[in-house]
Amino acid sequence: MTQPARLKRSLSLTQVTLYGLGTTIGAGIYALVGKVAGAAGYYAPLSFLLASVLVAFTALSFAEMSVRYPRAAGEAEYMRQGFGSGRFGLVVGLLVVAAGMVSSGTIVNAFVGYLNELISEFLYVPGWLAIVVLVASLAVLAAWGIAQSVWAAGVLTILEIVGLLLVVWFAGDSLATVPERLPELLPPADIAVWSAIFAGAFLAFYAFIGFEDMVNVAEEVKDVTRELPKAIVLTLALTLVLYFLVSLVSVLTVPPAVLAADDAPLSLVYQTATGGAPRIISAIGVLAIVNGALIQMIMAARVLYGLSRQGELPAVLGKVHPRTHTPVVATALVAGIVLVLALWLPLETLARTTSVITLCIFAAVNLALLQVKRREPRPAGIVIFPLWVPLLGAAVSVGVLALEAIRRLIS
Repeated sequence: MTQPARLKRSLSLTQVTLYGLGTTIGAGIYALVGKVAGAAGYYAPLSFLLASVLVAFTALSFAEMSVRYPRAAGEAEYMRQGFGSGRFGLVVGLLVVAAGMVSSGTIVNAFVGYLNELISEFLYVPGWLAIVVLVASLAVLAAWGIAQSVWAAGVLTILEIVGLLLVVWFAGDSLATVPERLPELLPPADIAVWSAIFAGAFLAFYAFIGFEDMVNVAEEVKDVTRELPKAIVLTLALTLVLYFLVSLVSVLTVPPAVLAADDAPLSLVYQTATGGAPRIISAIGVLAIVNGALIQMIMAARVLYGLSRQGELPAVLGKVHPRTHTPVVATALVAGIVLVLALWLPLETLARTTSVITLCIFAAVNLALLQVKRREPRPAGIVIFPLWVPLLGAAVSVGVLALEAIRRLIS
């Protein structure tokens, strides 16, 4: 009897790290640096720094869970292992899928601004048409094959990083003004100011989302117990350095209010710093946004596949094409929902929704790891972090959700 097709272990440390950087950087700084500056003003770099601290503990929890239980639909498996509940695992797994699809909708929505900035001298593409063509193209690429998709994403990720480095390089003269502008960049002990910084951090938090997606390709990583934790930590560290530098030169070069009003903020920074047309940054911005959407769609389809293989969803979603070794039906379903979301909801609403869903998932995974560590504190041969890591991760996730809810009620 012919064995059903399975996912293929073909991803190296470099590929998995590029996968993580692609979903993080592509989805974040190109789309949201202006929105964060609009919320936090000149304190936007602090918002990015605060957001990185908020996610660091949870990133380490995911790194440990990914080597304890290296499976697709990782978060759902973590719930089963932590709480012994298949139903809770299904709920969390579906939340992961929802976060991936809403995130893809966010990124695709941002695509329109950068595209029209790039081609404005020649023609104008209606937003709905750009979204439909992009989502359809990404669905085809995601269904083609994981190695091909991740290599394509890796190339785009390198271009994204080059684009950010170009912004820092050409706007780098503004860094010389930091000593004299330090009073603008250091916040006073004022509740209203820190509330604005926190609001910016909540938006910036979305820009760090990505490391958790990496656990859902665990069944396709060659040496998962060694390479996946390293890739998660590398992704977070590199992302923080790039985000802090880019947000700093951005607010030093362009007033935050002007930055917030522009649909392609990094193109504006480049244009202001150089005095030239920002075509190269707009082009890279388009590619960055495409990359982020592609990786989120790959992740969401893998979670549906994993839940189906575990018997929680219809078997058709767990079918893998024998030639491409990808879950084609799950990919098509994800693409259809992403299309609806991108056409229906604005970017900022999608970003905030993604952050709320993801914080709920983070809290659940940290609590699950606490349970697992109590039962089996030191399994041999894998990366282990102290008990206080998931404890702080859960506390921070719940605390951020509570503070954002309070802030929204009083604003």
